[in-house]
Amino acid sequence: MSIIQIIEDALKNVTGQQLVGAGRVLEVRAWKDSPLIEIDLHLPTIDINEWTGLMKITFLISDVCFRDYVPFGWDADTATCSLLINVARDTSGGQWANSLRSGDPVRFIKILVLPETLHPTNLIVGLGDSSHPAFPLALQQLTSPASRLDGAVSFDSPQTAKLFSSYFSTPLTTVKHQRDLINWLLRQNYCTNHTSFYLSGNQCFTGDIQKLLKNLGHRNIHIWPAGLSA
Repeated sequence: MSIIQIIEDALKNVTGQQLVGAGRVLEVRAWKDSPLIEIDLHLPTIDINEWTGLMKITFLISDVCFRDYVPFGWDADTATCSLLINVARDTSGGQWANSLRSGDPVRFIKILVLPETLHPTNLIVGLGDSSHPAFPLALQQLTSPASRLDGAVSFDSPQTAKLFSSYFSTPLTTVKHQRDLINWLLRQNYCTNHTSFYLSGNQCFTGDIQKLLKNLGHRNIHIWPAGLSA
């Protein structure tokens, strides 16, 4: 019996509640010539109607290892959502994602809505890199009307950028490098008073973009989501 199973059984005996939630893999799609793996999940015990903000799911990928991922494309009627994982960025998470097959169980220990909500009226601009590729898609699902969303995502390879644009119907621009995203951003001339920026990526990326935006006079800048796995 695993360490997690022992702890789970002990807590269930005391509290009457499960420590670990369960779901099932519906489909796994490895993107051709790209480090991204797309995973569709069924989470029958979760009320997805409550997902009114950006979510973070802490998955149990082994008996002693956890990873946080942002779901996207969630649907309350079918209790489904998807993950998009960059397997080149995280060895343990990548091994877990590569091992999954249709029908496999998945376990998670918590699902949290991240505390900050989107601005209700401003233009929403999402800026990200390939370390958290699901983030801009989740941001898109939360933005209403859709015309309020703009943004760009930089990927490590032209192939990944091309596939992202072809697989998803999104107003987000895809670029090949961070410098291309910066050049794109400098051309936009966003209103400083009525634009809110939401950044996600590695610390170097978010730090550089935040500094640039501040130098351009912007103050409505939010870095999401802190502490996520790659």
